[in-house]
Parts: sequence; structure tokens; C-alpha cells
Amino acid sequence: MLAVSEFRAGMPPWTAAMSVEELDANEKQAFLVWRRSLARLEENEKLVLTPFEKNLDIWRQLWRVLERSDLLVMVVDARDPLFYRCPDLEEYAKEIDKHKRTLLLVNKADLLPVSMRKKWAEYFRLHKVLFVFWSAKAATAELEGKLLDHWKMQNNMRKSDDPETKIHGRDELLARLQYEAEEIVKMRKSASDTSTSSNSHSPRNNAEGTSAPKSVMVGFVGYPNVGKSSTINALVGQKRTGVTSTPGKTKHFQTLIISDELTLCDCPGLVFPSFSSSRYEMIASGVLPIDRMTEHREAVQVVANRVQRHVIEDVYKIKLPKPKPYESQSRPPQASELLRAYCASRGYVASSGLPDETRAARQILKDFIDGKLPHYEMPPGMSAEDGVEDDGNPSLSEVLNSDASDVEDSLENGTETTPVSEHVLDDLSSFDLANGLVSKKATVKKSNASHKHHKKPQRKKDRSWRVGNDDEDGMPVTRVFQKPVNSGPLNG
Repeated sequence: MLAVSEFRAGMPPWTAAMSVEELDANEKQAFLVWRRSLARLEENEKLVLTPFEKNLDIWRQLWRVLERSDLLVMVVDARDPLFYRCPDLEEYAKEIDKHKRTLLLVNKADLLPVSMRKKWAEYFRLHKVLFVFWSAKAATAELEGKLLDHWKMQNNMRKSDDPETKIHGRDELLARLQYEAEEIVKMRKSASDTSTSSNSHSPRNNAEGTSAPKSVMVGFVGYPNVGKSSTINALVGQKRTGVTSTPGKTKHFQTLIISDELTLCDCPGLVFPSFSSSRYEMIASGVLPIDRMTEHREAVQVVANRVQRHVIEDVYKIKLPKPKPYESQSRPPQASELLRAYCASRGYVASSGLPDETRAARQILKDFIDGKLPHYEMPPGMSAEDGVEDDGNPSLSEVLNSDASDVEDSLENGTETTPVSEHVLDDLSSFDLANGLVSKKATVKKSNASHKHHKKPQRKKDRSWRVGNDDEDGMPVTRVFQKPVNSGPLNG
């Protein structure tokens, strides 16, 4: 288990007597030591560190926000909250002030079914995490008088008696933030009064220590493109920060006065170091820009692994190739299969005449981030059987069971005298021979018959099967003349 200090860049200690030059030198030295320790840890442990923010100025923005804020709000994506949560940042906030608390603002909660919100609420409650479900997109539309269709359907759920699972509105969230921040200020002031005047216990002093503060500040932090700027604009009531699908729009923190009692502080989005995810997962999650990716198939494969096969087919109105008989029937579609089927349905062709997979990959990833392709992660320790119950879609366990039953039915329809392994070997050998993966002189299978020419019709049938590619990925295959293997006369 790695220590907390190894994953977050903490501000070096400082005093009011330090000059600006001394503080700048101390911060640069501490940041350099932290970067070297991460590089040493990555080399010694043979692990790959995900790309994280290496600009010291961005980290300084984070330190200033943590110093100013009474309540720290960490904005995360509801579809995978733990990926965007940084427990090290929560620990560092407590090191600055033991009374400072962190609230998890679960944004884009309207993309989750009610049953999943209940599961995540139970998980957060068991781990003593302060959280609130929220949708910046729906709140902005409601503020502008443009209620979304899916948000209209959830108006009754917002009025639910359970305050943990309902999606908070703008006024409800502002009231909750102000209440939590005021409680922190009260605890800090009460602890300060107790330490300075421990001999005084009059009711007047106790009343002053628990009185509401005049003004509190709430700081917003989180990964890029999780909706911090959209949340700020929805809470302020007008566009005060730039919003774009490209992560990293906000460059400097800014304070926004909501009222005389509440002030918001927006911090630029930071990518924190982690060993739990890959670069392609960060592209699919919207942390890294989509337009800068160089290996599009790996990023699309992340989407194919998370979204069920039938969901992709229903959303894009395409037909994906089914797994081969020797493959797992429940495997996710390959990125090449998804990209080729998408290009064929949309007519995406590059200048070379091949399918424009790069264009298709960018569009699929944008749909994945925007929520057009529905997906969500289960809380840790929870099986797929406890999944969605009231959205009308089959759960993951039902899909897996149906795929397994299809495999059993296909096996039962086979002959009893031929083992299953022999069918698999036949398909593998025929596939390798047709694609040139083995030499022509290699023996495909030892036949029980004595006649050697029984293999020739088998090879001819395999070649015709390879040319006939109508039911595979949809790409046309040109039929070419193939010279027979045995061009010379047969020996008697």
C-alpha cells in the first residue's frame, strides 16, 4: 500500500515572515522532490504512471483554493465516481485543517437509474463519505426554462422522501453547501475558543462560539471535464466560466460571490497521478483530449468493454459480428469490428479508400462521454446480480446467462461421437490455413481415413468460406483467382 504523500503534491510549510522569493523557491524544490519520488517509485515497482499535471502553476492554484475554502467540493462523474475521486486530496485537506471536510458532488446523476443511485448511496454511507447527487446540465436547462425530456421524467424522483438518492436542484444544493460550510466554521471557531479560553464556560461564550458565521467559502476541485464549470454557471445563474468539451478550459481559480453569506471558488481541473488506469481509459473518460489521441483502437476498445453489445447495436442501428464458435460467446466486440461496422453504416471512407476509423473513433468516444452510449460502473464489492432492476433493461447477469445458454444449445446440437475440442481445432486450423498463418505443407488434422486426398476438398471449401464474407464485418472482399495447390499431375 502506497503512502498518501507519494500520490499528491503538498504545499511546503511557510510562514508570514517569508518573502515571495523564498516561498517560490521552496515550492519549486518541494515539487521537484515529489516528481523525482514518483519517477523512482515507477521505476522500482515496474509500474506505468498515468499522465498527470506536471505544471507547478496549476498545483499552486489548487493550494490557494484549499487554503481559502471552508468546504471542499470534489466534482465526480456519476457513471464512475471512484475513478474521479482522489482520497489523497481529502487527506491533504485534513492536514491543512482538521475541521475541513470534503463533499463528493456526484454530477451527471441523471444518467444513472434510481437503483444504481441507491447502490452508490449505500456505498458512500458505509464508507462515511459526504455526497450529493446533482446534474449541472439539467439544472442549467431548468434555469433557462428548457426542461430536458429525461429530466421531466425524473421530476417525481426529485421529490422523493429519500434525500440521499434524489437529484438536488440549484436552490437545494446552494442551501446544502452553505449549511455544511457553516457547520465547519462553527466547529473551527468552537475549538479555537476552547483552546484559548478553557477556563471560561459562560453561556454567552458558548452562544458566540456556535453562532453562524457571516460568510463562508466553498471550493470546487476535480478532474478536467467532469462538469465543474457547468456546475459553477448553474449555481451562479449566469455564464461566468468557460465551458467546452475539451478538458482544461479553466486556467486560473476565481471567486464568485453568490450572496453575502456564500462565496464559491473554482479551481482548474487537475489530473492526479494514479497507477490504476491507462491512458486510453483517461481518453474514454474525457480526462485527456480526444482530438490528440494517436491510437484510436485502444480507446474505442475501452468503450466496447464497458457498453454491452446489444446497447451499441440499438443506439447506432448496426449489426456487430458475432463471436466465432471457438471464442467466448459473451466476449465484448473488438474495436476493429465496431469501427468497421460504424463506418459502413455512416459511409465514412478515408482518402485511401479504406474505412475512416479515426473519424468514427472520435464520434464514438464523444457519444460515450456525453452519455449517448449508456454505461455505469458498479460499486466495489457488489455483484452484477444486484444491478439495475427498474429501468426495463436486462442486467449484466441476464446477458451473460443468455450467452452461456446459447453456447450450451449449440454444443447439444452437435454429434455425440465427435468431441467438442475437435470442432474447435477444426475451426482454428481452417482459419489459420485460410489466412496464411501456417504453411501449406503443414498437416491440418490427422484423418482417420487411409486416403490422403480427403484433405483437398476441405481446403477448397475453406477458401470459398473466406471469400464469402457477407455475415462478418460488412466489408466487401474481392474474389480473386487462386492457383490450385497441386499444380502437377497426381501420382498414382
